[in-house]
Amino acid sequence: MRQYNIAIVGTGAVGSTLLQILEERNFPIGSLKLLATERSAGQKMTYKGEKYTIEATTIDAFDGVDIAFFAGGKASELYAREAVKKGVIVIDNGSFFRLDDDVPLIVPEVNPEAIRNHNGIITNPNCSTIQMCVALKPFYNKSRIKRIIVSTYQAVSGAGQEAMDELVEQTREVLAGESPTVEMFQHQIAFNLIPHIDIFMNNEYTKEEMKMTLETQKIFNDYDMKISATAVRVPILRSHSESVTIETENKITRDEALELLSDEKGIVLQYDPQNNIYPMPYFTSDTDEVYVGRVREDLAFDNGISFFVVADQLRKGAATNAVQIAELLLEEELV
Repeated sequence: MRQYNIAIVGTGAVGSTLLQILEERNFPIGSLKLLATERSAGQKMTYKGEKYTIEATTIDAFDGVDIAFFAGGKASELYAREAVKKGVIVIDNGSFFRLDDDVPLIVPEVNPEAIRNHNGIITNPNCSTIQMCVALKPFYNKSRIKRIIVSTYQAVSGAGQEAMDELVEQTREVLAGESPTVEMFQHQIAFNLIPHIDIFMNNEYTKEEMKMTLETQKIFNDYDMKISATAVRVPILRSHSESVTIETENKITRDEALELLSDEKGIVLQYDPQNNIYPMPYFTSDTDEVYVGRVREDLAFDNGISFFVVADQLRKGAATNAVQIAELLLEEELV
């Protein structure tokens, strides 16, 4: 089997998870480069028992690289286009290119065919968008979705390791009767909910909420689909949850919905309400599937279905989805 020269740009939570998943899935790597900021250069990370030294990201660092995974942040804007000029295929986890017309936005279980239209850059959607779209796909295959109303319950790890550390420290401080230190979020997150992720836009929705709207429309290539999102930060370390209600053009019964979900790749249906079985963050962490439960016919729409979705946003919501895109490139012989 042919092997490929790989670079990972960014060695934080997403970058380190990318490294872990490449190893778990035994991706055919010939050579590996770990790139980050000058501050991280010289540090070491382990892949398959071997130590790799992190290098500073420069344009020349992409020489000889076949596929570069960008873990997000400013590096995408600074280096992605330059890497493409050197013949690199970029798989970007950042938001900079997501809505560009010439850049495919891919969830492999949902729109794999879009990968054939790449011009060197392919993007991961937002983590909350990914898990919702995986859950939406079987319904959309059955009947076009007219309307989506979604509320998210997003773990602090979506804001990085420092946010996770702050939740742990704030929890200790509150339990000790101390005033919590607030730095990463607008308010204390321990024992609290914050209905505010990213900046507010002119329409009073946050940027995070508009990501879910615009990215979902692009992934399904359906710009008439109406979407209203509310994104909430919750005091959970890992795995995002979502409450989703959809309205379809044609009626889908609960039993039909359960059958559709049970047959879909990448979905684990957890539906046994009488025995208190439904998706929850604590057992979905460090997994790659999208968990769906609480499936029911909605009472507000004649053709409505409501359900609950949980997934690990560092894996399926970021790193795993990126590696699946790379695997799809290999399957389609596009590298």
